[in-house]
Amino acid sequence: MAPNHAPPGRTRWLAAALVGALALFGVLGPSWAAESNCIQCHRKVTPNIVKDFLSGEMGKSGEVDCSNCHGDGHQGADDVANVKLPTEKTCGQCHETQHDQYMAGKHALGWVAMSAMPTNRIQPHAYIQGLKGCGGCHKVGVRTEEQRAASRYGSPCDSCHTRHKFSKAEAQKPEACRTCHMGFDHPQWEMWSGSKHGVIYQTEGDTGRAPKCQTCHMQDGDHRVMTAWGFLALRLPEDDPEWMGYRATILKGLHVLDPDGNPTGRLDVVKAGKLARLTREEWQAERDRMIKVCTQCHSESYAKTNLGNADQMIKEADKLMAEAIEIVADLYERGIIEAQPGKAAYPDLLTFYDAITPIEQTLYVMFLEHRMRAFQGAFHMNPDYVTWYGLAELNKDLVEIKSEAKQMIRESERKQ
Repeated sequence: MAPNHAPPGRTRWLAAALVGALALFGVLGPSWAAESNCIQCHRKVTPNIVKDFLSGEMGKSGEVDCSNCHGDGHQGADDVANVKLPTEKTCGQCHETQHDQYMAGKHALGWVAMSAMPTNRIQPHAYIQGLKGCGGCHKVGVRTEEQRAASRYGSPCDSCHTRHKFSKAEAQKPEACRTCHMGFDHPQWEMWSGSKHGVIYQTEGDTGRAPKCQTCHMQDGDHRVMTAWGFLALRLPEDDPEWMGYRATILKGLHVLDPDGNPTGRLDVVKAGKLARLTREEWQAERDRMIKVCTQCHSESYAKTNLGNADQMIKEADKLMAEAIEIVADLYERGIIEAQPGKAAYPDLLTFYDAITPIEQTLYVMFLEHRMRAFQGAFHMNPDYVTWYGLAELNKDLVEIKSEAKQMIRESERKQ
């Protein structure tokens, strides 16, 4: 029996109908039937990039093509150098509200630290500009054209909305924050995921019952992302005179104040990076925003009590930190540790792992790891981090610093 072939015209009609249906239901982008030169070429060169783009909202819309973000200077293998790589300004052409919110917040200032850290100039290129170390996360900040020339890849927006799908749904999940907010100095992911908030999220899914990163730090989708205390957990002025004394010592350790308590040039960096809150009103405004979030589930008194107790954990950590700084500062004053050329005779916490003595190595870990965990764990509702990864380690650090300082003094006296 002869096969039942459909007429050629009907076959073409069925094929066209199938393509239309697939485009309608999102299987193919609406631009599939008339692909741009970029799509046609990159289906062969980078097929998964094309797949990601066409599966995202921009690709599905049919209104955005590669050239909208990358320009039209690159048309083939011989002119790849002409391709433009997007920046936050590129995204801001269409997403003006989100761009302006981002520019008013702390993420936009992420690269300030890369320029300000005193030993970054001696780090390997790949570590900072090559985005394989600190630069890999701090590229969430705005970079000048000169700074981008050292590494043309990476832009702020795709730190959260990964390219080329640029999914809003992906960026709304706490896992999107995990790459940067984890590990040594700021393990917010580990703290939150192990807290009751995180456990509810992991057992129930994203039902809205448990707050996630975006619930607290991006209320109503606000891309500003600011906190009351800032990364350094420092505020000025401080009404508690005892606490203000601890804080002054820490500011000296950061070389924001000199050993006599006078402001240095680093204060300008702290201001530029919004690393601390420098007015009472500025701090209170951010705290009020957080209380508003907390009271969606908790009473106002409960929220204020818990946030206030977390504040006091900063004070407890600062007390231990200030004592340790003063012990090491005494070694500088005695001349047992010699000041480096051009620097004050005082420990520099921002030298990090490039500290020149073992006791200062312990001091930097005390500040950047254990102090951070003690207070961040409190705000992220993780008692174990506050205790065993924070306060207990701070006490251990202080014991080691006291012991080593005594030994260094004894050795110095023997040499005299």
